[in-house]
Amino acid sequence: MSDDKEILNNRQAYHEFFILDKYEAGAALVGTEVKSIMAGRIQLKEAFVQIKDGEVWLLNSHISHYSHGNINNHDVLRPRKLLLHRREIEKLERETTVKGMTLVVTRIYWKNGRIKFEIGVAKGKKLYDKRETEMRKTIDKETRQELKQRLR
Repeated sequence: MSDDKEILNNRQAYHEFFILDKYEAGAALVGTEVKSIMAGRIQLKEAFVQIKDGEVWLLNSHISHYSHGNINNHDVLRPRKLLLHRREIEKLERETTVKGMTLVVTRIYWKNGRIKFEIGVAKGKKLYDKRETEMRKTIDKETRQELKQRLR
């Protein structure tokens, strides 16, 4: 994965959820969407992934209009189809229906001339989990600073 160029990392997803498993998916996009994503003009704040009729869809993702697009510019909030193998889709469907997991996009990157979406199988965090994670980050940061001071 060293040749992957990261376009967007969804830090909010890591704050709101425990990410248990990750899948790589392609997407059926139109040309102006690809150009906007390459310019970094995509928002995943309220985006989620849903499985309908054996197909995986990215909903509520906002891809801004391409600045040099003409009248054929894309709809900014349209549902976008994500491309996965049949077995992967069946496994994701089992995890969402039986185990009650959520599917979120954790990052978007450029790989071998294609835009890829990393889908995370997620379990929601409670408020105390978020506080604990925040506390652990703070403690780690402070210990790193102390070690740095001691080494001087």
